[in-house]
Amino acid sequence: MTTAYIALGSNLGERAALLRGALAALERAGDVRVVAESAVYETPDYLNMVVAVETSLGPEALLERCLAVEAAHGRVRRERWGARTLDLDLLSHGAMTLQTERLTLPHPRLAERAFVLVPLAEIAPELKVGDATAGALAALCDRSGLRRIGPLAEGGGRS
Repeated sequence: MTTAYIALGSNLGERAALLRGALAALERAGDVRVVAESAVYETPDYLNMVVAVETSLGPEALLERCLAVEAAHGRVRRERWGARTLDLDLLSHGAMTLQTERLTLPHPRLAERAFVLVPLAEIAPELKVGDATAGALAALCDRSGLRRIGPLAEGGGRS
């Protein structure tokens, strides 16, 4: 089993319900198990969180699972960085580095985004991100516009 980290975000519809549904869908086939969840963070438009999963899937197969979960929850890819019901980004897959046409690991913009770094550091502060750790980078990033909401389980829990 490999530990991978996935960022989840939603800015359309019932955002918290979509995040809960995504976590359940990731685990449905039994080859992905969520082992840690950050709190949910809100930016002006999005709810965001990061999860650690243990999986027997390789990185490409896990990416396919993420894309299938997005599609099942109404994600339509029309424009880059557009509004979306659900967005799942594979941040890392074990210690693997990879660059293909479809997937770059670790995620190339991981260190630039407080809405990813802060929740990642909450569950994996010692995770290496380039030459630093997620915790060190999160401590230095600009958190303006980022508000901690609390655990996803609040307000209905995960089914």
